[in-house]
Amino acid sequence: MALSISVVVLLAIIVFLLVKKSGLKAGHMIVCVLLGFYLASSSIAPTINELTTNVAGMIGDIKF
Repeated sequence: MALSISVVVLLAIIVFLLVKKSGLKAGHMIVCVLLGFYLASSSIAPTINELTTNVAGMIGDIKF
């Protein structure tokens, strides 16, 4: 659960920075948010969740 919250915060920061620095308009931001909501309720949501969990696990296994 903590991973999901961290990813949401990270993505929110990225979208905010894109709005402020890269000229992404507020309308584009709203479309991105709506896409996220519709993806979360679609049949592809479990696949996306599994992919992000696996990628986070791979990153967590990296030894420095």
